[in-house]
Amino acid sequence: MSDADERNTSGRKPLSLGGNRGGSGSGTVQQSFARGRSKQVVVEKKRKRTGGPGADKPVQDAKPETPQTSKDKARAARAALSAKAKQLGLSEEELLKRQQAIMRARSEAADRDAKRKAEADELERRDREQREELEKQKRAEDEERKAREEEAARLKAEEEARIQAENAAAAMPPEDADRAKPSRKPEKDRAPKEHDGDAGGDERSLLEEMGGRVKKKAAAPEKSSATRSKEPKRRQGKLTIQNIVEDDSDRQRSLASMRRAREREKQRRAQQGKGRDKVAREVVVPEHITVQELANRMAERAADIVKFLMQQGQMVRANDTLDADDAELIVEEFGHTVKRVSEADVETGFISSEDPEESKQPRAPVVAVMGHVDHGKTSLLDALRSTDVAAGEAGGITQHIGAYQVQLKSGDKITFLDTPGHAAFSAMRSRGAQATDIVILVVAADDGVMPQTIEAINHAKASGVPIIVAVNKVDKPDANPDKVLQQLLQYEIVVEQMGGEVQAIPVSALKKQGLEELAEAITLQSEILELKANPDRSAEGVVIESQVDKGRGPVATVLVKRGTLSRGQIVVAGSQWGKVRALVNERGQQMKDAGPSLPAEILGLDGAPEPGELFAVVESESRARELVDYRQRQRRDKSSGMSSGGASLEQMMAKLKDNEVQELALVVKADVQGSAEAISSSLEKLGNEEVRARVIHAAPGGVSESDVLLAKTSGSPIFAFNVRANKQARELAEAEGVEIRYYSVIYDVLDDVKNTMEGLLAPEKRETFIGYAEVLEVFNISKLGKVAGCRVTEGVVRRGSGVRLLRNDTVIHEGQLSTLKRFKDEVSEVRAGTECGMGFENYHDIQVGDKIECFTVEEFKRTL
Repeated sequence: MSDADERNTSGRKPLSLGGNRGGSGSGTVQQSFARGRSKQVVVEKKRKRTGGPGADKPVQDAKPETPQTSKDKARAARAALSAKAKQLGLSEEELLKRQQAIMRARSEAADRDAKRKAEADELERRDREQREELEKQKRAEDEERKAREEEAARLKAEEEARIQAENAAAAMPPEDADRAKPSRKPEKDRAPKEHDGDAGGDERSLLEEMGGRVKKKAAAPEKSSATRSKEPKRRQGKLTIQNIVEDDSDRQRSLASMRRAREREKQRRAQQGKGRDKVAREVVVPEHITVQELANRMAERAADIVKFLMQQGQMVRANDTLDADDAELIVEEFGHTVKRVSEADVETGFISSEDPEESKQPRAPVVAVMGHVDHGKTSLLDALRSTDVAAGEAGGITQHIGAYQVQLKSGDKITFLDTPGHAAFSAMRSRGAQATDIVILVVAADDGVMPQTIEAINHAKASGVPIIVAVNKVDKPDANPDKVLQQLLQYEIVVEQMGGEVQAIPVSALKKQGLEELAEAITLQSEILELKANPDRSAEGVVIESQVDKGRGPVATVLVKRGTLSRGQIVVAGSQWGKVRALVNERGQQMKDAGPSLPAEILGLDGAPEPGELFAVVESESRARELVDYRQRQRRDKSSGMSSGGASLEQMMAKLKDNEVQELALVVKADVQGSAEAISSSLEKLGNEEVRARVIHAAPGGVSESDVLLAKTSGSPIFAFNVRANKQARELAEAEGVEIRYYSVIYDVLDDVKNTMEGLLAPEKRETFIGYAEVLEVFNISKLGKVAGCRVTEGVVRRGSGVRLLRNDTVIHEGQLSTLKRFKDEVSEVRAGTECGMGFENYHDIQVGDKIECFTVEEFKRTL
């Protein structure tokens, strides 16, 4: 390969060979490049230049190639390409394609690098322009701020000079003050501040008119800037006597004059204050009010009220509470009129009166499903709703109230409340009966009337609502519906089949039998009741259930009794209030509003209200806070009264000293408020006069750090019902040694607490030491084994008592005596100072020098 071909392997454009454009003769050349690439090109032959300067000189660089040379080079290139391809195991075409792909990739990489460089340059240019613009803005802002500061300083100096001149003139006699008053020229006619000479002339003329003596300064040529910098500061914009008057004998304002001026100013302000007429107000005084609130209502200062009370001998602060009598005395003393009100007046108007009959419209009936546990209440409701809620209940029992609305095939709507049947949920059943229009009493045909069935009957009768009996599980082989109806006669439930007015429908939730008849019975009963409500008013209703959801916060399940509840309204429920952020139905769907007889979940309250509390929409936040503050204060007073009443401090200390009552302190956290309430009431019923459970805190929501700290302080475990502790609470509980027990069924909670309390009353064992004996000799007896020959050193040794074998003051064995002999006779006891023989039950490792400790154990049985 020639030198020219070697240079072409770098990828540069190959040089053309041959003559000029107009020359004749051409050939084909095979060019070879790096990595075995080659290319065929057409070359032209160049002729020598025949005319012009330098034509005689031979051309050294352009050597014509003959066709033979070109063919040789092409063959050499093809041979090199073939050798390279053979070395790589590729064909010539594949090698050429690979080399072309490599060249394209290199070209694309070069293009990308150039593009990145151009983008980086553009970003750098923009960044530089932005920095220059920010610096320019900052310089402009600094110059503007400096100009404002200079202008403010100049105005302040002029104002201070004017005030001092007026004060100096006020201290002079009237005739001199008139002469000393400077002439007020318009601002545009005043000399600029920068002209020091003019300013100095005005000051000198002003002081001469005031009667002061100023040291005259002879006119002198202008001083240099260095000389002026050494002079004292004479022109700072302030006109003060100390800066101008240099003679100590000059007239200055005395200290007594300044005091007289201050006194006159004080008297003038006092006279101005007396000149204003005081406004007498009508002040509303409740039973209890703070000093600050009373001052706000009178438009007086709280410090004045505190001062008045201190003069009366009462030491109070602005946050202290006054009773109505003291507040009335203060209001009258300050010249206002009093209007006494009761705190209970806050509740006035919260629940409005009955609506007029013409404004009411028909509404859906609210039906409570009640009965004994495991009699099929939830399963019956599932059959009506064609859903499976029972599978989601832990242990197959309902543990809080579920509210659902069912639309029948006829288009009628029915709202169902599913209440628990366990004995612990008596309060929840009571609330369910109070919030409903009709009660469906579910009784299992194979089980009959049970305790919770009787309790549900009593709740329904107490609330005055009609009852529909649903005899469930009629598909079972041992079902006896007639027996159930006969048992209900004992509780004054007379069904229609026996001549009464109570409807009784045989149903089977499992087989879905009798559901249509039950729906018809409910519809018929609601038509008889003529249920109506006014939807065009502010909403009122009852809280069915409440809980604290980790993701949504406090959530209250409410049932609207009348009116329409909408998002954005302010609601007060018990001692909680808030703005309704969202309304959610039982299927988890968002709603804009909820009308009468419609259950809904409210999000946005500041806490979980108590189930059974009434809720209503109020007009403003201030009204809501007023109601909530009053209710919370009532609750605190009630709790403090309950805790403090009933026993004196001496009696409580005597009980603790005598250990009359043992309390098992507990902290209960549940998923909903109703479950927490049910668990608390059930636990407090356990125990007797000697031991009882005391729930120190019961609330909905997960276990938090504050609950762990409370349990640590009170020395109580935490019972978590259907909730869990967060990570921080678990770590704190492990560090503090607080036990957290998790439950999902209420039976397990009650059983554990009962077992724990019975453990407190377990038989108590008391051990009494009665004597010591020392082993002197050990005898082997074929029938008895080893028998120790002992001497009783202390007390007495009795047969049948407990003994311990001590070796080097270490207990080796503890058991019972199998034999106790005095000589050859069996004896019941051996006293100190005598010798005897002792044998142990099932133990024979006895050595000389061992000691035997004899004791008795007494047991005291204790039961709940």
